[in-house]
Amino acid sequence: MAVAALLTSCSGGDGEGTKAPEGLAAAEVCGGFAKDASTAAVLKAAMGSERFDDDLSNPDKALDRLRDAARDPQSDPQRPQTLKYCYLLPAGGGESLYIQLGTAQGAPGLSPGLASRVTSYTTGLQAFSSSGLGRIYFSCRLKAPAHDIVVETVIWGPAGVPETDLEQRTRLITLANAAAHQVSAELGCEKDGLATSVPSPTAHPSS
Repeated sequence: MAVAALLTSCSGGDGEGTKAPEGLAAAEVCGGFAKDASTAAVLKAAMGSERFDDDLSNPDKALDRLRDAARDPQSDPQRPQTLKYCYLLPAGGGESLYIQLGTAQGAPGLSPGLASRVTSYTTGLQAFSSSGLGRIYFSCRLKAPAHDIVVETVIWGPAGVPETDLEQRTRLITLANAAAHQVSAELGCEKDGLATSVPSPTAHPSS
């Protein structure tokens, strides 16, 4: 009996001691856009989880669509087909976060009504976020024969976050900026104007 007990102890008993953690670490999701420690920490804070599922993400397809748009001078940025670059769920269950990519004619500006509800940030051509939705527009200058495009990066955060949570706004725009950096590098964009660290807020709704 003593030998059997020792063997059970060494093997972890019912296997719980050797069970691999579910899901992916923040640095592993969606092609690694959150691979640096600071961005990974922001992702964890934004979603309240340290492990994620990204089975519905399709970064390669989204990038290919942008490459096609840059190569085709007849592509119509007024009718972009946005694709999910990253779709994350907490491994233990919870609210999703996803990032979409598309093309745009340019930075659209902010209407007075929208400006009163979002925080603006300094990155790319234009960036702004509420506590549930953020957008970054950045220019992608590619080498000929491809032509310049404007990439719209949209991030949808977990539902249920109060609109008064200004920290969540910065988390979302930081994650969108990290994804935009990865997209820019993959496409070979020049002079994208993206912030190299956490984007700075320039105008809160109360201003």
